[in-house]
Formats: sequence, C-alpha cells, structure tokens
Amino acid sequence: MVAPLASPTSDRINSLDVLRGFAVLGILVMNIQIFAMPSATYLNPTVWGTLSGVDGAVWYLSHVFTDQKKMALFSMLFGAGIILFTERATAQGKSAVGYHYRRNFWLLLFGAAHAYLLWYGDVLFLYAICAFALYPLRNWRPRRLIIVGIVFLSISSIVYLLTGFALPSLPEEVLVEAIQPSWNPPAAQLAEEIAAYQGGWSQQMSNRVPVTLEMHTFVYLIWGFWRAAGMMLLGMALYKLGILSARADNRVYWRFLAVGVLLGLPIIMIGIQWNFANAWGPVSMFLGSQFNYWASILVSMAYMASLILLLKHNRMNWLTQRLAAVGRMAFSNYIMHTLICGFIFYGHGLGQFGQIDRSGQIVIVFGIWILQLLVSPMWLRHFRFGPLEWLWRSLTYWRFQPMAR
Repeated sequence: MVAPLASPTSDRINSLDVLRGFAVLGILVMNIQIFAMPSATYLNPTVWGTLSGVDGAVWYLSHVFTDQKKMALFSMLFGAGIILFTERATAQGKSAVGYHYRRNFWLLLFGAAHAYLLWYGDVLFLYAICAFALYPLRNWRPRRLIIVGIVFLSISSIVYLLTGFALPSLPEEVLVEAIQPSWNPPAAQLAEEIAAYQGGWSQQMSNRVPVTLEMHTFVYLIWGFWRAAGMMLLGMALYKLGILSARADNRVYWRFLAVGVLLGLPIIMIGIQWNFANAWGPVSMFLGSQFNYWASILVSMAYMASLILLLKHNRMNWLTQRLAAVGRMAFSNYIMHTLICGFIFYGHGLGQFGQIDRSGQIVIVFGIWILQLLVSPMWLRHFRFGPLEWLWRSLTYWRFQPMAR
C-alpha cells in the first residue's frame, strides 16, 4: 500500500483550478460540433450547415475565440501538472516516477475506452502519450522548455506548410482519394456518417472505430502529438516561472493580454478572410489553418492572463470560485460532456446528429455550462473529489482514497 502524495484540498493552487475549469468548459464550444455534425465540418465549416445569419455568427465567434485556444490552455495546464506532481513527491521524499507512469497508464486506458466506445474526439489518450514522452524533460530550465516547445509546435506547422505548397503539383487522384474524404466529403460519405450516428451504439462503431484509429496514428503523427506536447512544454516553463500559479508581476499578465488581443485576434480574423477568399478549398486545410494554429497560442495566453488578473485583483469571485470547482472536477465534467451530448445527438438517445444547427448547439453548450457551474460546487461541498478523479487517484496510488468530507 502507498499513501497519497498530497491533500486534495490544502495543497491546491487556485489559479490552476480556475484556468482548468475555464478550459474544460470552453472546449465544449468546439467539441459539440463533432458530436452534432459530420467530422469534416470541424475543419471545413462549409461541409454542413449554413454560415449565414445567427449560425454564421456562432461559427465566426467560436473560431475566433475558442478553436484551439482552450485546448492549448488545457495542454499547458497538463504540462504544469507534471511538474507539480513531481514537486509534491519530492517534498515528501518519494520518487514520483512510478506514480507518474501508473497515473498516465490509467489515463491511457480511460482515453482508449472513451475514444473507441463513446467518442472519437477524446484527448485523454493523447495526453497520456505525451506524459510518457515528456516526463524525462521535467527538470529542464524554462528557457530550454520554451525553445523545445516551439520546435515541437513547428514540426506540425512545417508538415502542413510543405503539403499546402505542394498541392498544385499533386496528381488529381491524390487530391480525390487522400484529401477530399477528410476535407470535403462527397454526399454519399456524409449520408453514411449521419446514418451511423443516428443508429444504435453498434452501428455507430462502424464509423467511430476507424476514425479513432486514424486519429491515434496518422493525425497524432502529423499534428496531435506535436501540438499537445509543444503546449505542455510551454506550460511546464510557465509554471516554473511562477506565471501559471499567479506569482508573477502584474505587468507580465498585462503584456500577455495585450499581445493576445492586439496581435493574436487580428491574425485569426485575417486567416478567416483568407480562407473565404480561397473558397475553403484544400489549400485552407494546410496553409489557411496556420493563421489560427499560431495565433491561438497567443489568445490562450491572453485568457490565462485575464483570469489570473481577476484572481489577483479579487474580482468576479462568484465566477472564479465556480470555475475552480469545475476545474477540480475537470475529468468528470469532460466525460459528462460526452454522456450528455451522446444522448442528445446519437441514436442510442435522441438521435439528433446532423439535425441541430450551430445556433442550437451553442444553446446546448450554455445549458451544460450552467449545469456544471452549479453542480460542481455542490458536489465538492460533500465530497473531496469528482467521481472519476476519485477513481483515477485510487488507481494511481493503488489504494481507495477517502471520498466523503
């Protein structure tokens, strides 16, 4: 038997909980599109639904303020968590290696079950892989972590840029067979996907399993691993510098905020104009995506800075306290998104896949936000952990953890 490394409440860093809660709520704005519509729509919004009126405004605002930003923030926090876990183990004279790898082994299994059985958009599996790879780098100095993080982020960007510039010289059959199915699928492919998710669970698996396999291999290789791992390395550096834990000077946060607003947001808006000017053709998949790929990092830093400034100035406590509760239950709340959206959109529930437009989707998002902002603090008044946090922690330490307060 092994004892827990730290108290679940006394050693918590409030800023990390608040940021985590904000991120896990925010990612639903984009994730609901994968629950509700054909998968290609996430990358190419012209595939399904309308981009006019309220629906167009919802897509525009979601892309500018949410797409990749909340995942970037969540990845940074996960990287910071690797350092924090190590610090707490070292402070108690224990070796965190075994705990770390056991913890992320279980996360890998959770992620695999989530992805293959419920929803292919899962990120837990990817985070576990990154945690295995990055743990040996945890003692690097912030400067080195930042440099290598940027290198990691650049690898995916280079792959996309080279592919985008090579598109004009690619044979037509390559475009049709390799790019069109994921960027602008034919009507028959869209109909097949819609029928699968409007059907029962076993029928859904005909689409979910092959898509998940592609995500866990090709997509991770060219994009997922480099993006997530690069952001985790930046998160490690920002934690070591005291920025994520709200210990930096206020001027640091104001600079992050200014760069995100004055540079990040305009670049994203220019990218949207560029993609529409190019009619959302295949070139948008590779070259057009790079505007948001890089600028989203700046905007995620601005979000981080804004929330920490609220905490440092003791503003909007009614909101930050609830966000902290959501963040302490981030694992449970993340899976709750799947359970609720799966019931609404898939055939084992209401079967609304492909039936609810973007304006309807955002109403569902707001409803889930309100639910989790209300329920999470209520749960934590009676329990020390969220249900999945308790299970994950018990498996990590190989000992049932105390649950009730």
